[in-house]
Amino acid sequence: MPTVTRENISLLNDKITVTVNREDYLPSFEKSLKVYAKQANIPGFRKGMVPAGVIRKMHGPAVFTEEVLRSVEKSLMDYLRQEQLDIFAQPLPSDQNDARGIDMNQPVDYSFSFEIGLKPGFQVPDLAKAKTIRYEVQVTDDMVEEEVKKLQQKFGKLSEPDIVDSEDNVLNVSFEACDADGKVAEGTAAKENSLLVKYFSEPMRKKLMGAKKGDAFTIQLSTAFDEKEREWVLGDLGLDKNDPAAAGQYFRMNLVKIGLVEPRAMEEAFFKEVYPAKDIKTEADFRNEIRQEIKGYWDNQSRNHLQHELYHVLLEQTQMDFPETFLRRWMMNGGEEPKSAEQVDAEFPTFRNQLRWTLVSDKIVQDQNISVARDEIKEQMRQQVMGYFGSMSLDGNFDWLESYIERMMKDEQQVESTYRRIITEKIFQWAETQVVPETKSISVEDFTKILKEHEHQH
Repeated sequence: MPTVTRENISLLNDKITVTVNREDYLPSFEKSLKVYAKQANIPGFRKGMVPAGVIRKMHGPAVFTEEVLRSVEKSLMDYLRQEQLDIFAQPLPSDQNDARGIDMNQPVDYSFSFEIGLKPGFQVPDLAKAKTIRYEVQVTDDMVEEEVKKLQQKFGKLSEPDIVDSEDNVLNVSFEACDADGKVAEGTAAKENSLLVKYFSEPMRKKLMGAKKGDAFTIQLSTAFDEKEREWVLGDLGLDKNDPAAAGQYFRMNLVKIGLVEPRAMEEAFFKEVYPAKDIKTEADFRNEIRQEIKGYWDNQSRNHLQHELYHVLLEQTQMDFPETFLRRWMMNGGEEPKSAEQVDAEFPTFRNQLRWTLVSDKIVQDQNISVARDEIKEQMRQQVMGYFGSMSLDGNFDWLESYIERMMKDEQQVESTYRRIITEKIFQWAETQVVPETKSISVEDFTKILKEHEHQH
C-alpha cells in the first residue's frame, strides 16, 4: 500500500512525499502488458499472438514507468481528497524527482515528492466600520438647459440655406491637398467631412460668412482651426497630430453643401418624439423628466464609485498570507510557457491581487449563500443582445431572440462571463447593505475631479 507523508517547508507551503512499492504497481503493469499483447501489430506475428517476452522487451520499460507514475499520481490525488486540502493550482513536482531511475528489472520502492500551496484562512473585514462616502451630485438648472438645447438640436429640422450666415451652419466640405497658391496636384484624392462653422478659428469664420455652395477656400490648417479642433481635423485627414509640419499643410476646401439645423420648438410633439413612452404635455414636465434622467446618470456614477471604494476596502483590508515561494515557482513553471524570474517579479503584484480578490469574493459568495440561477443568466444575455439593437427599429419582431439566446447558453465561455458579471454585481449589492456611508452633496465638476483622481490612483 502506498505511503504518503507531509511536511511543512515554509508559510502555507508543504511537501508531500508519495512512496509506492512493488505491490502497488506490478499488478497494473502485468495487466497493461497483456492489453498490449492483444492489440500490438508486429511484423512476423499475428495480431493478438505476440509472445509475452517480445512485448516485455519492446514495450516493458515504458509501460513500467507509466504504471509507477500513474500509481504515484493516484495516491497523491486520493490523499488530497481525503485530507480535504484547499490548495492553489496543482501540486508541483519536486526538482529531485527523476523518472529515469525507474527500472523494470528492479521493482523496488519508489518515492516522489510534490509541493503544494495552501490557501490562507482569513476573515472579511467589517464593512460597517469602513469610512465611505455616497456622493449626491447636484443637478443644476444650467445642466438641464444644456441638455434641452442638445435635444432641440438633435431632433431639429435640417434646412439648406443659400449662404453661410450663422456659426451653427453645418458645412459639407471636401479637402484636397494643395500648395500655398491653392494649386491641386493632378490625381489628388479629395476627403469629405462635415463641420460646424463654429469649429473654425475666428478669422476663418469671418471669411466663411456669406459663402455659397460651390465656393472654395485655400486654407492652412494651423490658421483655419484652433488647437482643440485642429487635432481631430488632422486625424480625419489622416495626418499625424504630433508632427509639427502637419498643421502647416495647405488644403483647398470646397463647399459641397450648406445646412442649418433649426432647433425644435418646446411643444408637445417634440416632447412625444423624445419620450414616446411618456405622456408629457408641458415644458415643465419635459424639463423635470430631463432632470430625473441626469440625476439617474449621476446617481449611477456615484454608486459605481462607492462600489470601487468597497472593492479596495475588501481587497486591501482583508488580512491574509500567501505561499509566495510556491506561487512564484508555479508562475515560472505551471503555465503554458515558462517564465523568467524577471517576468514573475514584474507580474507577481497584480497576480497576488487577483488571487486575493478571488478568495475574498468566493468567501462572500459562500458565506452569504449568493447564487445565480440559469434564468438570470438568460435574462442578462437577453438584455445584452437587446442593448446591441437599442437604437435600431426591429418592428417588434423578436422571434429570433429566444433561439439566439439558447445558442449563447451552449457557449461555456459566454455563460461563464455572464455568470461572473451577475455574481460580481450581487457581491457589491450585498456589500452596499453592510456599509453606512456618509452622504455628501457635491457639484458635477468636483465629483468629476474625484473620479479622475481615483482612476489615477488605482
